[in-house]
Amino acid sequence: MGIEPGKETTTATTNSNKSSRKNRRRNRKMSPVQNLFHTCKEVFANGGTGFIPPPNHVERLRSILDSLKADDVGLSPELPYFRLIRNGRSPIITYLHLYECDKFSIGIFCLPPSGVLPLHNHPGMTVFSKLLFGTMHIKSFDWADDVPCTSATSENVPRARLAKLKVNADFVAPCNTSILYPAAGGNMHCFTAVTACAVLDVLGPPYSDPDGRHCTYYREHPFDRFPVDGKSELENEKDGFAWLEEREKPRELAVVGAPYRGPKIMDS
Repeated sequence: MGIEPGKETTTATTNSNKSSRKNRRRNRKMSPVQNLFHTCKEVFANGGTGFIPPPNHVERLRSILDSLKADDVGLSPELPYFRLIRNGRSPIITYLHLYECDKFSIGIFCLPPSGVLPLHNHPGMTVFSKLLFGTMHIKSFDWADDVPCTSATSENVPRARLAKLKVNADFVAPCNTSILYPAAGGNMHCFTAVTACAVLDVLGPPYSDPDGRHCTYYREHPFDRFPVDGKSELENEKDGFAWLEEREKPRELAVVGAPYRGPKIMDS
């Protein structure tokens, strides 16, 4: 049986409204972390290396993360993860694994005061970072591929690449979710805990060496560090640029895993 002209649109609109109401009812019943999980499944359903969700999906996921609180995932600053142990070593960072598939991952980094996640990249990834509590300094860069001088070499540094500073500021919870993209938004960043803090990361897709998404660490050099052609054009903006040199994973970086004890995620 065919649908009369005009009825098809009405039927589609009605079904869409029913689906929207059903989703709202479902979201009211489930825990915030379960709602986050279901939203990630929908937002990254077609995900892969280089995938950027449509703007409406980005805003939808951002909105859910903006409303997420530490107690929604069973965290508080009093937990032992956030205590600073003064032993002359870099503070140990704890990672809580919530979920991972080939499309996305959800996890929480727990940093005691002065804990540092060194400058690193997110190749081909869209990343949402939500500061759950505390104060964190974020410094981030994107590659400066649109300027005259983009690479440099010297006797001491085999190769460095020019990057443009995107963010260099303290963030105090509650604050808006930070979002970075494969080639924008500060794809390479460093997190430094000013106070004890926790940050929930959604990575789409997650790191994967076989798929070419390897985590690379960088050493930052000031703009004046290397003499290169074309640099004079950027002298007035030199504070907004830096040279980034690839490095091995820093020896002082200590990240340990711990069980996630918040509300469970049901994958169904």
